[in-house]
Amino acid sequence: MFDQPQRPAQVPPQRPPGRSRTLVITAGVLVVGFLLITGFSSFWTERLWFRAAGYSGVFSTLLWTRIGLFLVFGALMAAAVAVNIAAAYRFRPHVWPSGDADGLDRYRQAVTPVMGWLLAGISLLMGAFAGASASGQWRAYSLWRKGGEFGHTDPYFSRDAGFYVFDLPWWHYVVDFAMALVVIGLMAAAVIHYLYGGIRLSVPRDRLSGPAQVHLSLLLGLFVLAKAADYWLDRYDLVTSSGSLFTGMGYTDDHAVLPGKEILTGIAVICAVLFFLNVWRRTWLLPSVGIALFALSAVLLGLIVPGVVQQFQVSPNVPDKEGDYIERNIEATRAAYALDQIEVTPYTSEPDTSASNLEALDASTSTVPLVDPKVVSDTFEQQQQVRAYYSVSPVLDVDRYEIEGKDRAVVLGVRELDQSGLAATDQNWSNLHTVYTHGNGVIAAYANHRPKDDTTQDEDVQWAEGQESDESDLTEMSEDGYEDRVYFGEQSPSYSIVGKREGGSDVELDLPKGERDDENQTTTYDGLGGVPINSIFDKLLYAVKFGETNLVLSSRVHEDSRILYDRNPRTMVEKVAPWLTVDADPYPAVIDGKIQWILDGYTVTDRFPGAQRESFEEMTDDSLNQTPGFQTLPTDEINYMRNAVKATVDAYDGTVRLYAWDESDPVLQAWSEVFPGVVRPNSEIPDSLREHLRYPEDLFKVQRYQFQRYHETDAQDWFEGSTRWEVPKDPELDTRLQPPYRLFADTGEGERWALTSVYVPREKDNLAAFMSVDSDATSDSYGQIKVLELPNERTDGPRLIANEISSDEDVREELLSFTSGGSTPVYGNLLTLPVGEGLMYVQPLYAKRDTAESSFPILRFVLVSYGDRVGIGRTLREAIADVLGVSAGVTPPATPEEEPPSGQPDPGEGEEQPTGNVNAQVRELLREADQLFTRADQAQRQGDTVRWARLMEQARSLIDEAITLASR
Repeated sequence: MFDQPQRPAQVPPQRPPGRSRTLVITAGVLVVGFLLITGFSSFWTERLWFRAAGYSGVFSTLLWTRIGLFLVFGALMAAAVAVNIAAAYRFRPHVWPSGDADGLDRYRQAVTPVMGWLLAGISLLMGAFAGASASGQWRAYSLWRKGGEFGHTDPYFSRDAGFYVFDLPWWHYVVDFAMALVVIGLMAAAVIHYLYGGIRLSVPRDRLSGPAQVHLSLLLGLFVLAKAADYWLDRYDLVTSSGSLFTGMGYTDDHAVLPGKEILTGIAVICAVLFFLNVWRRTWLLPSVGIALFALSAVLLGLIVPGVVQQFQVSPNVPDKEGDYIERNIEATRAAYALDQIEVTPYTSEPDTSASNLEALDASTSTVPLVDPKVVSDTFEQQQQVRAYYSVSPVLDVDRYEIEGKDRAVVLGVRELDQSGLAATDQNWSNLHTVYTHGNGVIAAYANHRPKDDTTQDEDVQWAEGQESDESDLTEMSEDGYEDRVYFGEQSPSYSIVGKREGGSDVELDLPKGERDDENQTTTYDGLGGVPINSIFDKLLYAVKFGETNLVLSSRVHEDSRILYDRNPRTMVEKVAPWLTVDADPYPAVIDGKIQWILDGYTVTDRFPGAQRESFEEMTDDSLNQTPGFQTLPTDEINYMRNAVKATVDAYDGTVRLYAWDESDPVLQAWSEVFPGVVRPNSEIPDSLREHLRYPEDLFKVQRYQFQRYHETDAQDWFEGSTRWEVPKDPELDTRLQPPYRLFADTGEGERWALTSVYVPREKDNLAAFMSVDSDATSDSYGQIKVLELPNERTDGPRLIANEISSDEDVREELLSFTSGGSTPVYGNLLTLPVGEGLMYVQPLYAKRDTAESSFPILRFVLVSYGDRVGIGRTLREAIADVLGVSAGVTPPATPEEEPPSGQPDPGEGEEQPTGNVNAQVRELLREADQLFTRADQAQRQGDTVRWARLMEQARSLIDEAITLASR
């Protein structure tokens, strides 16, 4: 057979050798270009935002401070790396013994030709890392430059608190940077010495050349010297370190840790000297012995000795050993949180539940809020929302307004834009960013409104501000009109394009007052807030920032357009004052015809000497807390807090104003020097704004958290904890703490607008104390915290009261009518307030239908606990009357103990009593019963059998009472 001819092997087509490299280079260029464009767009648009907000100085100060730190510390690191690499290369051995025992020849041959480029590249890279780290220290650097004194001296080192707050953090960074500088230089020098033979690990003797030994000895000496400085500074950290029992210097710290750090400082200096001497002696014996002694001393003095002292001296005798240190911690903590200004007064709750006390109790409770801001959000939305794309906050705010010459508490929320309420077909770019751009107006209800009758379902809310034309009590206070459009709010979209082209038509949807039909009303934004976006350059930058090409292509974006973004009030204040911790809850107020968001800004630190350090989030947590405040510290632990700034954000044009509140605060004074002109003086606060400023909740929560332990000033009692209080759990949400409440309270000096809370003994449910702070910023006593301390085991706390209320027969009977009528009872906030000679608990009870999708809570009853009695009624007066055992509409007759009017005979001496007063009472009871029968007929015609049965029962009760009274 003949062999078949073989086909030539298929050779795969060869890709041009430069093609892969070109693709890689192209991809790299594109990635780098994308990163550069993205970074530049973020930087430039941020600059435009600050300029539009009127705070270009803040942006410039931040920018140049960070650039300066980056350049200085980056240059120091780059220089240190370059000098060490150059020195190691310059003094490398020029004669290498025969044979390449280390196998480094090929590396030297590769590195030597590019040594200059390698030196520059490594130096610049390490400098960039160091500069980036240093730029993040702009806060510590700024406070070091501008910080002053607190006027509070620590008892251990006799240094002002300003040293610990302003100076010590910066010096710590400088020393840490110096150690890093030496370590990086040492590593770079060691690598070059090893590569070029200055360090030879493969030979038994003379492993280091002379120049290498000198070089490394100097660097090691500098490192140990820097470590000595670090130990010296660590001494001061003992007054702010957290121990197992308290924050600050303790017995072990004072008698073991502090002497140990001082000894280690001396040993480190001696070791540094030994390394420097090694430059001339050329022997590693003494430095090695010194380092070994240093390491052994660090273990002994840093770990073993303190542990022994703690275990055998302190732990068996904590009260005796730590007593003086606990007293200093108590003193510092009370000063840091302003607890030393709290006034504690003994209080005995002795409620007067006599029948004749109805009118006095009714007058004393006329301002008690019955509208729960946590419950009525759905009610606000269902009755005042008007459009599906509006909503209010889940937890509403509480403020006060002077209406018709009288202070009234109101529950209010802003009708903000909620784009999730739009139909899916309407959620396109044009609608989301150019049509639906803003909210409209505020919704407010009187917090203490009492329904007059039971004929309508919506009478449980009396609107102070709503959508109808007759619901304008708040806005009518302004003579110059009312700007109700809300472009800056807590629920604002990510960005909106506003403004119309000259001669064009309005496109933004609006909601005029009183409009309830489906006709769309349009408007346009003509404020000065926002960034003009009238050039192709700006459009391209924002298109990159938001990843949206329509910003360039859409005709809706034109030469008269403005772009609004970063418009959450809290975000805006955090940006213009990045050194503030901003309260988590901005609240709205109608001031001079404008809706203003009011925010509280805090100056905080974790470096106040001796004060107790705790988690800010933990201290402010309760059943209403949603998100923690903006933090300016690496952790959320603080041990000093002041309400330094009051801020406002205009809901229409976004104007941000910051006013100094606590002008004596040294931290505020320092930041005012860093950012001059940003915070306005307290004297510039308008009176119309001051009326709505209030004591901030987060500060109050922090103070009540600390005071639950630090109300005790005796070290022995503090340690034993027998007098420790705690904030009670919310009766309706047992896993979270009860929040503070805003109401008008009288703690002995007349009724004041206050923020209140209560304490119970630790792990108990009886009441320990009532706490309130004057929240009226126009009052001379603003910020004065008063605590009414009750005797132990005398008064039930909120959880016990909640149990008593829910188990009361009358309450259970009413709840049964709820469930049988297809409704669910919703308990409102359980308020505690001083009334008369005792403490009264008041709780609104709402009903919410189970079947209706659009159902909302309706206030149906008020629950009251006073003394050892529980009452329920349609109004607070009825509930109090139920507690006293009288009719709400009748003034009870005088009790037998009361003296008869002068000149009249004593009824106890046998004279027949006049019956006119009794007849009047009987007639009043019958009149009320007749009204109840009339309302029952109306309920029957409406098919509401549950309400009909309840009204009939109430009418029969009044008739029985009238019969009983007439038969006496």
